[in-house]
This record gives sequence, structure tokens and C-alpha cells, in this order.
Amino acid sequence: MPKPPEAGRPKSPRTPTPAKATAPPKPGLHLRNRHRDRYDFTLLVKACPELARFVVTSPRGERTVDFADPAAVKLLNRALLKQVYGVEGWDVPEGYLCPPIPGRADYLHHLADLLATGPKIPKGPQVRVLDIGTGANLVYPLIGHREYGWSFVGTDIDGRALESAQRILQANPDLAKVVELRRQEDATRIFEGLLRPGERFDLCMCNPPFHASAAEAREGTERKWRNLGREEGDRRPRLNFGGQGSELWCPGGEAAFVRRMVEESARMPEACRWFTALLSKSENLKAVTRALHVAKVRETKIIDMAQGQKRSRIVAWTYQT
Repeated sequence: MPKPPEAGRPKSPRTPTPAKATAPPKPGLHLRNRHRDRYDFTLLVKACPELARFVVTSPRGERTVDFADPAAVKLLNRALLKQVYGVEGWDVPEGYLCPPIPGRADYLHHLADLLATGPKIPKGPQVRVLDIGTGANLVYPLIGHREYGWSFVGTDIDGRALESAQRILQANPDLAKVVELRRQEDATRIFEGLLRPGERFDLCMCNPPFHASAAEAREGTERKWRNLGREEGDRRPRLNFGGQGSELWCPGGEAAFVRRMVEESARMPEACRWFTALLSKSENLKAVTRALHVAKVRETKIIDMAQGQKRSRIVAWTYQT
């Protein structure tokens, strides 16, 4: 069993192995992302033996899993978090979001660059991060602390999701010391009613609900299902990465959610050095940029992200010099 990294002392990035002609590094990921190489299923199965029965050989002769199978996706995540980051006992309740680990790690690495002074990235628990919508999976705090030693406050409106996140912390006592969970009781608010008077963070991060309605979320699931090569009559579970309603959609979708973040941030500009959020749709940038202008932020940055064919971006803003 791999030895987990010490809390606050992330492992040094491994030296990439030479790329094989049949398995080149994954395109678009951040240079510090530990998932740029193809998955090593020998190590992953060693970390999580339950994964073995889901490993198959692709037509190109590569070992992989069926990404349309939610059980396979969950065990792959459990194996990655244990083998790469030393996280024990990771799990999510059935039907909750089971996010792709490489993309989540990328967000954190780009935020580290945002805080960096020249080549030096601030590390340690004195760097405080607010994770809006941390979910049952708690992935951002898990990876963020293991990589950079940061401390986190993870928030959510879903009490059951926070119970799941708490179980993960109980299985990892070192993480429980640097990750605090809070429930936002008012679903119409993001920061207000959640932050304590005078509380300050270095970063705020958020992966907002993508869709604008439950119907749109269902359509997106069907589209993803077809992209995975499944037929309309296939009765297997459609949500390979899961997701509850509040994780997948909100009125107005991601654009409305991020605009609300901007509006609330303007009323507490000192609460965070950098406010940030993911935007999946480039067409939503215009509305968010307009909201940032109205809020009179001091600086805005748009950071492009890519994972294979998928494109997204981080919107970051600050009111501070």
C-alpha cells in the first residue's frame, strides 16, 4: 500500500515516463497535474483491489474501464485518490456527483499559479481556501491539501452531502484537522450568512451547477450517454458521474450562479483575495464579465483549461491591490 504524503508536505511531482506511441500524455492538462500520463492500472488495482473486475482492454490494446458504468467510475476515483494522494476510505452515496479527478486537480493547480509570486507557490495551512459546493465527494479539499498543504472550508446546501464529506474526513484524521465543513442554510445565498465577521480567505473556488433546469440536465445526460457509444434502449444507469439536482442545475444555470457570486462578493470585497468560479460555456463569459464591470472589481483574469476535447475556463476576480 502506498505511503500517503505527510499533511502539508505534498509529494514532489514524479518524473514523467517517456510517452508510448499508443499512449501519449493526456493533452491540455496543467504541467503539475499528476494525471497527465495514462492511468497505471497495475498501481491503481494494487491501491484498490475492487477495481480489478472493472478493468477491460480497449480495442487499441490499452487497459481502461467502462466510463459509462457508475460503479467503475466510482472505484477508479477511489483508486486514484488513494494511490496518488493517499486518501483512505473515499466514497459517495449513490446518485451523488462522482467527478473526474484530473480536471478537479487542474483547477487547483491553476489557482496555485494565481497565488504564486514568481515561481514560488505559497504552501501550508495558513493559505485558506473557501470551496463553495464542496459536495459529498470533497475532492477539492482532498487534493488541495495533499498537493499544497492548504486548509479549506467546504460549504454546501445539502446536509446529506456534508455527512458524506464528514465520513471521508473521519477516515483521514490529518485532513480533518485542516478541513472544516459548513452548511449554507439559505439556498438563495452563497457567501452571506455563511462567513464569520472579519473572516478572510486567500482563495474562493466553485464549480457551479452547469444546467439551467432539470430538463436541460436530463438532455445533457442523454447527450453524454450517446457520446459514450450507448444506444437509446440501453437500460444501464445513465449518470456515470452521478449528480443530485442541486449539483447539476439551478435557475439560470452557471451564468446566473456566477453572477450571484459576483454580486455578493461586491458586498464583502475583503473576504477573499481571489474569488474564482468555473465556466463551462464560453457564451456565458459576456454576462459574467458585465457583472464584474458593474461590481467594479479591481482585476479580472480568465484562465483557459482543457482536458482532451473538453474546454472550460476559470473566471477570477479581486477587489484588492
